[in-house]
Amino acid sequence: MKMENISEFGYQVSGSSRGLSSSEASNRNPRSDHDSAIIADRTRQDKSVLTRLNRVRTQFGYFREDAGAVIRPVEHKDVSLRQWLDERTRVVNAFECLHIFIQIVEIVNLAHSQGIVLHNIRPSCFVMSSLNRVSFIESASCSDSDSDSESNDDVLTSQKTGLKDQNLAHTVSENTWLQSSLENLEASCSEQTEKKQHFPMKRILEMETDWYTSPEEAEGSPGSFASDVYRLGVLLFELYCTCNSAEEKNATMSSLRHRVFPPPILLKWPKVALFCLWLLHPEPASRPKIDEVLQSEFLTEPKDKLDERVAAIDLKEKFDDQDLLLEFLLVMQQRKQEAADNLRNIVSAVTSDLQEVAKLESLINRKQESNTNLGVQVVQDSPNNSSSSGFRKRTRLITNVHQNEYHASENRGNSSAQSSRLMRNFRKLESAYFSTRRRAFRPVNSNSKESVSDFSSDDQFAGRRSKWINSFLDGLCKYLSFSKLKVKADLKQADLLSSSNLVCSMSFDRDGDFFATAGVNKKIKVFEYDSILNGNCDIHYPVVEMTSRSKFSSICWNSYIKGQIASSNFDGVVQVWDVTRNEVYMEMREHEKRAWSVDFSSADPTLLASGSDDGSVKLWNINQAILLSDYQSGNSILASVGTIKTKANVCSVQFPLDSGNSLAFGSADHRVYYYDLRNPSKPVCMFVGHEKTVSYVKFIDSTTLVSSSTDNTLKLWDLSECSSHVVDCPVQSFTGHTNVKNFVGLSVSDGYIATGSETNEVFVYHKAFPMPALSYKFNSTDPLSGDEVDDAEQFVSSVCWRNQSSTLVAANSMGDIKLLEMV
Repeated sequence: MKMENISEFGYQVSGSSRGLSSSEASNRNPRSDHDSAIIADRTRQDKSVLTRLNRVRTQFGYFREDAGAVIRPVEHKDVSLRQWLDERTRVVNAFECLHIFIQIVEIVNLAHSQGIVLHNIRPSCFVMSSLNRVSFIESASCSDSDSDSESNDDVLTSQKTGLKDQNLAHTVSENTWLQSSLENLEASCSEQTEKKQHFPMKRILEMETDWYTSPEEAEGSPGSFASDVYRLGVLLFELYCTCNSAEEKNATMSSLRHRVFPPPILLKWPKVALFCLWLLHPEPASRPKIDEVLQSEFLTEPKDKLDERVAAIDLKEKFDDQDLLLEFLLVMQQRKQEAADNLRNIVSAVTSDLQEVAKLESLINRKQESNTNLGVQVVQDSPNNSSSSGFRKRTRLITNVHQNEYHASENRGNSSAQSSRLMRNFRKLESAYFSTRRRAFRPVNSNSKESVSDFSSDDQFAGRRSKWINSFLDGLCKYLSFSKLKVKADLKQADLLSSSNLVCSMSFDRDGDFFATAGVNKKIKVFEYDSILNGNCDIHYPVVEMTSRSKFSSICWNSYIKGQIASSNFDGVVQVWDVTRNEVYMEMREHEKRAWSVDFSSADPTLLASGSDDGSVKLWNINQAILLSDYQSGNSILASVGTIKTKANVCSVQFPLDSGNSLAFGSADHRVYYYDLRNPSKPVCMFVGHEKTVSYVKFIDSTTLVSSSTDNTLKLWDLSECSSHVVDCPVQSFTGHTNVKNFVGLSVSDGYIATGSETNEVFVYHKAFPMPALSYKFNSTDPLSGDEVDDAEQFVSSVCWRNQSSTLVAANSMGDIKLLEMV
């Protein structure tokens, strides 16, 4: 249910209780005045009743002196008074019935003291706790649907259905509310009990209205206080009367309208029968007032015993409350103790890590002093010593994190840009620190998910400790090494204003001298990197331009053969191009639908893989004998050497860097599959965790894979966990960019991960941390003014690192290409 719809139920929320607006109840009856002194003149007995009712936790609809209502939801353990009365095994306990009846009389008395006529004094409008506490769940929709419109002012404000408009109260079917109420109240009953129900509840509820209608109301007169007293008489009779069937029940209750009692009632409960006759008098004026009922000898005579019963119930409820409080405190103590133990473990682990870092720093200092004594000049800023210098800087930075956090305001002027970035992302860095530590100390054969409390500091892990600390430090140094992405050059093309310039894929050649772009303009353009970087010209022309009959979806440069580019297109055709000759070298046409991705193996440059919307991954060997020939185009057509069939579209394929025997691909079924090509019948492992289509997969190294999805995340996977067939716990989840519907590109280099965003930005992550390290926003250029403008409809469509360097090429959906560098 939406929050804005809560008001439809007529509840006012105040603190932790829900109550009806007092103005609603008073407006229904002009005789009611909240500022009058009615309550002040009430008898001492009424005062004690009010006090007791205000003290009761389970009242639903009791009135307080301020004319408000004590409202609570029906508890799961409560039972409808109607169900309780019709229970087949119920045995009449006179004292119990009298206690229930007195509670209901007190409710009616309180309502009458406010000038309110209760039309719904029926068992279905009351619930009862296990300790016989009666609660009123009266609803306006329970009132007679054919009663005079004038009587609407006397109806209590709707509590169960919460109808907002008073005039709508009588448009609701009574049976509809009764059935709805029954469904709520029977929630605690099992299906088996419902099947064995002796009385058909729906039928009883339909007849209940007739039983509790007073003679004057049956003749068309509006309900009155006397009508409520009549209903009390019917209810008292039902409390003491038991029946064996619904037919007998209906016959007995119908006879009651004529004041005819069954003989067992007259013989066993003569006082009850006499009191009922007084309440059921056919003339309203001859019935007692509600205060006369309360002061009658029938109710006051057993007062002492009733008070003892109420006191026992109060004591039992207080005991239950205390028991509940005790249970709460014990659970809280347990959880706080667990938190304290966990915190002690964390402090112990951090302390041991600090000691290890201090040892490493001391070792570096000794080596430095040894080199100095040998006369070796150590240049602090030289590249060869940058790592150790960075190590010492990071060590000092880490050891002073706690102090910096509390004294940031004092040291803000002296803090470095790196310290500022560290503190801004301190929580996420802390989380990554503990996550890395847990993985390092996790048992080798353990496939269990990480535990928050798993912090080991035993000496048996001393060897692992220095290894993971160096790994975390390396990631921290690389994360903080660069501060921004700087534009080194803009690639300006002659057809920049064309509407079909979206770049789908880019790739660098083996040596990083050239890079190629391809997209929906059906062209592969090859640019010389140095000429773009150093050239000072208005328009950059490609050194090679190759045209296809279909839009390109992906390209990949052969890492061994410098002049060879593979491509896939929207027609499902995979092509290998000879850049030096500016022509297609061979074509592969086995895909039945659009091919999304193509990749050359770095370990075996003759091996090529492609993935398609037809749910297949095709493997090709470009050195195999030509099996077919396309005489129309003159191009060679190659047959695949292997096929992997899946049930969903394949969006990306990728070979690992050091092997031609393995392959990973991302699928539209939200999964990443990892195959051993020597046994392609089933995957070695499936990586499960994305919520939408996996659009890209890339190997960071031989044991680490990153995937990109349209669920706004990148995920890092550890291939060493492939011992379990399904891995559903990624090493890292990267968030910060926006990607819900487009292919935005993915590229990796030396632990850095670049991706595009639908906010027209480029984001760079480092594999060690879940938040972006750097970002750059494209701004579109106005073709008329030449000024840069922010276009929300554009997105970055492709990114590509320049061969393990800090230089990145990025393109957006307008065809704008920029050479960026981390600085």
